[in-house]
Amino acid sequence: MIKAAFFDIDGTLVSFNTHKVSDSSKEAIRILKEKGIKVFIATGRIKNHINNLDNLEFDGYITANGFNCFIGDKEIYKKGIEREEIYSLIDYLKNKEKFPCSVMMNSGIFINYVTKEVEAVSKSINLPIPAVDNYYEFLEKNIDNILQINLFVDEAKEKELMKKIFKNCESSRWHPLFTDVNTKGGGKHIGMDKIIEYYGINISETMAFGDGGNDITMIEHAAIGVAMGNANEGVKEVADYITDDVDNNGIYNALKHFSII
Repeated sequence: MIKAAFFDIDGTLVSFNTHKVSDSSKEAIRILKEKGIKVFIATGRIKNHINNLDNLEFDGYITANGFNCFIGDKEIYKKGIEREEIYSLIDYLKNKEKFPCSVMMNSGIFINYVTKEVEAVSKSINLPIPAVDNYYEFLEKNIDNILQINLFVDEAKEKELMKKIFKNCESSRWHPLFTDVNTKGGGKHIGMDKIIEYYGINISETMAFGDGGNDITMIEHAAIGVAMGNANEGVKEVADYITDDVDNNGIYNALKHFSII
């Protein structure tokens, strides 16, 4: 019996085309709550950048790819990137090569400079990313509060940077233009464990929906892992079920398929 359902936002609950939650997904969430099933967000966004769920209410939030978790406004888990990694990043950007690099904190997302690629990503998720003057000073000042780093580089450069700079971190890519970097050993599945521990729910009673690389650990961890029809191939490979895409009632149809609604 499913007691908890976890939903990624961008590309899963929210369409990249409309930037909205579909009526069928809203109805699915309503039915789940009516049946007493807990519903949770599991996103790469920080909590104060969850701005596209209309008036839907959730029982908890996994944010920053599992590194910051909330029940309502109560923070129940937080783990940031280690200082050494931030200093390595500063050294690389200062002395070797410059590229767009944003950092995520509870207070917002901040970047060294904006390119057309950054603008494209911001537009796709309907979220502006402000550039910061004195970026390196900003990083050092906030060095203990950085939850996630976003590298606007291609996959080849990503692999190089992970070896040279982020030796104690791992990356996950859900968009072709950038990758998320977090501390090793984390992920949305860790956030799931923190949430279900709080509510006394067993992992065998969970279901998760996602579409991007940062959803893979969550999809694998849940008792039922569902990949959206628009998901990347890595997500589809580990999913228990592949539903329709976000613009074609994917969430509602999967819940119907498993006779949950």
